[in-house]
Amino acid sequence: MEIANLQFVVAESEPVQRELLAGLLRSVGAQHVATAPDGHAALRAVQGGDIDIVVLDLALAGMDGLELIRRLAEEKNGAGLIVVGAQSGDILFSVETMALAYGVDLLGAVAKPVSAQRLQTLIGNYSRPPDVPAEPAPPAFTFAEVGKGLQAREFDPFFQPKIELETGQVTGLEMFARWRHPQHGVLGPSAFVPVLEANGRIDFLDWSMIEKSVAACRALHDQGIPISFSVNVDPTTLSHPQFIAQMEACLERHRILPGYLTFEITESSVLQTDPHFLERLLRLRMLGFGLAIDDYGTARSNLQLLASIPFTELKIDRAFVDGASKKRAIGTVLKSYLGLARSLDRMSCAVGVETKQDWDFLQGLGCTYAQGYYIASPMPVEEFPRWLAEWREFF
Repeated sequence: MEIANLQFVVAESEPVQRELLAGLLRSVGAQHVATAPDGHAALRAVQGGDIDIVVLDLALAGMDGLELIRRLAEEKNGAGLIVVGAQSGDILFSVETMALAYGVDLLGAVAKPVSAQRLQTLIGNYSRPPDVPAEPAPPAFTFAEVGKGLQAREFDPFFQPKIELETGQVTGLEMFARWRHPQHGVLGPSAFVPVLEANGRIDFLDWSMIEKSVAACRALHDQGIPISFSVNVDPTTLSHPQFIAQMEACLERHRILPGYLTFEITESSVLQTDPHFLERLLRLRMLGFGLAIDDYGTARSNLQLLASIPFTELKIDRAFVDGASKKRAIGTVLKSYLGLARSLDRMSCAVGVETKQDWDFLQGLGCTYAQGYYIASPMPVEEFPRWLAEWREFF
């Protein structure tokens, strides 16, 4: 978006510095610049108008910059933030991390004195939130209704491609459960997973999706596409005494080797030292199945615990991928996670790649795989061969 079309407010208590920042904005093309002498005035300005970007000094009078960031996060108005301050680089980095944890659209932090070029670069990180009408909440289904849908085989796996960043080759597909509801159309997990979890029967869904995913794997192999599949599985399903025997029977029915199937388990699920659970994971790996830690970065696992789990792949949560190319704090965390995967000799997969900038950034960091809407949306298995042919033409 053109800088001239953006609405700015500069929150700075020192009059000379306030006018200097406003002048720098005008020098790079800004035409709508308001100023605020303290945090309270800045907050009122954001509440009272369509402010796109707030440039705030940490040492604000009345309500300091840290409190203003928190209050702006509570407002959820979507304004982008540029933080300036006389503090050291490590303090500014911590401020960036805090702001991102609050969920604000942090464009960056910069130490004083601020240059026009640096301001212009940070403004370039801003994208005005689209005016998208709120999607209606999915209908509230009872456990009986969901169970009836499962019995009627209305649930199907959709698949999202996973790409090797170094070569651009499609190396796998991740399964996402969808309900083809006869009245409400295709529904995502929020419509049915909570009620299954509340009744302790998520295994109903898991087994349905595993069976259909392995069948889809066989169908693609028969078309000359020997691709691997990843399936999310709940720990309660995986811990069932008959899980391994049932999996072996499923693979035998469809003539699929274990090496073509990876089970994805959320990071929070592996935050335990139960030897029985670890034994189950070890048996799966010894049989040849892959194991991936999903949503990595959303819990608090430590290096010792991760090293004890026989996983093959670390899937980094989208919160540390989307925008990492532009936001230093996110990019730094992402680099550390990729370094962790390399130190453990594991593959890494970045989830939630939304832009070419993120794709290029991940390639430069040496990430192994990528998934996201920049590549493709989850699709029915019958659509995948055509998509694959088009992708191969592109690469």
